Amino acid sequence: MPARAVPFLDSVWRASELSAGAGATVASGHAALDAVLPGGGWPCGSLTELLQTQAGVHEWRLLLPALRSVPGTVVLVASPHLPNLPALACQGLALPSVLCIQADTPADQLWAAEQALRCRDVGALLVWLGQARSEQLRRLQMAAQSANQQQAPLVFAFRPLAQQYESSPAPLRIRLGSAPGHRLELGVLKRRGPSLDRPVLLLPALPPALVKPARTPVPLVSTPLHAVDRPRTPSTA
Repeated sequence: MPARAVPFLDSVWRASELSAGAGATVASGHAALDAVLPGGGWPCGSLTELLQTQAGVHEWRLLLPALRSVPGTVVLVASPHLPNLPALACQGLALPSVLCIQADTPADQLWAAEQALRCRDVGALLVWLGQARSEQLRRLQMAAQSANQQQAPLVFAFRPLAQQYESSPAPLRIRLGSAPGHRLELGVLKRRGPSLDRPVLLLPALPPALVKPARTPVPLVSTPLHAVDRPRTPSTA
């Protein structure tokens, strides 16, 4: 007897295919990246893990286009650098929508992140984690899924590249680095879809005048549009 087609099978995700995404997404602002992300953008209400060798270098270039379109507050937990708020405002991110939370230990960082996700007006959460166990990341993923906002927030966790081989409950994991020509190089380590063998190269997200060679070389960190040019220094009593 021939097999009978079952309608609900059409909605089942097959590992050999890129998932269309069951939830809402926000366009990343990078067409080449959206083409390889399930649902065509950053997932809302789900943990996205970004791994890099040095914190505070590529985060804003990658995420700023999406953060500009997210309603609500952008919460930064344990950011390794103080954000240059005037520079972010020049790039379209409103100053009142940015909230920085300092947390020194992994336990405090995760607690602050979970509490932020309980707030209704949070549109995106960025948390920098030095060390985190798989069960702690699972709690963060569950908090992202249970966020009670009208639009589920974007949730990004930045971790050291050395932890890319550790297990993680994050549905989306991306290795973040640099490539020649002021480009970003992204390696998709985990997604709801087939493995991606080649990295994704993103064009410079800065105005052309800032990436052209100058007669007198100027360090990139000294440009007024660099969003993380002030290292965080320990407070003194």
